Amino acid sequence: METLDTTSALQSRLSSLSVSSFPGITSNQGEDRPIESLQNTDLSQSSGNSVSDSNMDGPSDATDSKDSIDSSHESIPAEQLEGEAEESCPSGTSELSSELKAPLPTLDPAATWTSVTIKELKATLRTEKDGVVTVYRGDIMTVHVPTVPESKRVCWEFATDGYDIGFGVYFDFTPVTTRNITVHISESSDDEDEEEEVEGPVSSGDVEKGSKILNSSNLGEILPVYRQDSHLLVHGGSHEFPGEGTYQLKFDNSYSLWRNKTLYYRVYYSA
Repeated sequence: METLDTTSALQSRLSSLSVSSFPGITSNQGEDRPIESLQNTDLSQSSGNSVSDSNMDGPSDATDSKDSIDSSHESIPAEQLEGEAEESCPSGTSELSSELKAPLPTLDPAATWTSVTIKELKATLRTEKDGVVTVYRGDIMTVHVPTVPESKRVCWEFATDGYDIGFGVYFDFTPVTTRNITVHISESSDDEDEEEEVEGPVSSGDVEKGSKILNSSNLGEILPVYRQDSHLLVHGGSHEFPGEGTYQLKFDNSYSLWRNKTLYYRVYYSA
């Protein structure tokens, strides 16, 4: 009984209290919002409502921004867009690319011959400076011969002691900067493709595997590198100038793993 009487007294006292009895709260709020009817403060529910509200607003904003982008493109005249494209790709660039892609002039075949006068040629070249050289195993000797205004063609003759050698002729259309005939020695980079040479006469169809010659866009091929039986016959040839540039006569011993080659050669101009 004491507990019931205490509860009844507490309830009657609470009902008699107004919200205005607490500092900082006005009586109007207490009248409109009785304590028994306070709103639900479940955080999960309120969070879900806020997310839902933001999702509802999202598509509308995206649609508006897309419409604004489309309208900005529509407002630019097509002629202006074309003009901007032309400015970004200058005409000089397109002209330069077309020049780089232009094909090289067609090169006429070389005139070639052989001769049995190998002893006479060797005897003559032994008396001339730089007429006899050694092309070491694995090496390629390239003779650079520039064109000259007073002549119309280049000529060559060569022979070897004991074994054959590869030979080819190329033409570099790069403008001439010197009139000197120069010799360059390079080593083969394809050691895995090298094979020991087979001595004795070989067919003209035995092309050199290690000679990757066309490494320049200005380089044209006149004679591909083939092994020549220059130890049996004198090999000679000539070629008429296709224009200004530099001939490259290549004596290729890159296929030989063991033997150096003694080379007798001469290069000269002809009218």
